[in-house]
Amino acid sequence: MTPAARRALGAAGRLFYERGIHAVGVDLIAVEAGVTKKTLYDRFGSKEQIVVEYLADRDECWRAFLAPYVEAAETPRARILAVFDALRGWAEGVDGADGVEGRLAKGCSMVNAHAEISDPAHPAYPIITGQKAWMLGLFTDLAGGVASSGAAAARLGRTLMLLHEGALVAHGLRVFPDAIDQARGDAEALLDAAAARASGRR
Repeated sequence: MTPAARRALGAAGRLFYERGIHAVGVDLIAVEAGVTKKTLYDRFGSKEQIVVEYLADRDECWRAFLAPYVEAAETPRARILAVFDALRGWAEGVDGADGVEGRLAKGCSMVNAHAEISDPAHPAYPIITGQKAWMLGLFTDLAGGVASSGAAAARLGRTLMLLHEGALVAHGLRVFPDAIDQARGDAEALLDAAAARASGRR
């Protein structure tokens, strides 16, 4: 990606996240990025494709941010809790691409995008739903290390996903303080119960 295209994607991402996808036009993206509309269309082809690349970039950045947290954890339990630690770090950090304090200042970008893009035919739709499916798969895989059976791991994975997604929403809406920390604490309690059940079956 050329420097101009990277600037355009950074500007588009910031504007889409702060103002909403439908509210932001190509003209504004071009002005904010300091590029021409022709440059945008030459590189991306359409606004839809800019949205696709914005969401794909957001997903890729999150996965890259999360990976070291999970990889550094030494036990199955710690790896699950590391996902919540990463979420806290992501929420409190600064996104180097656009300088916005707190990558979750307005909640989850995928959930926000889904509120505007609910048509499965939209090219961005598979990225939105795919990101959530990936998170569920991650939690389910990690739960396999502590659950007593495959069915138990699937259920635990879904419950952990619900905690994670609830923390995202509560943090973004500022419903109450320390939503991510509370979700982590509730995850710990779930893991304790799962470990006790698994131990009882041995």
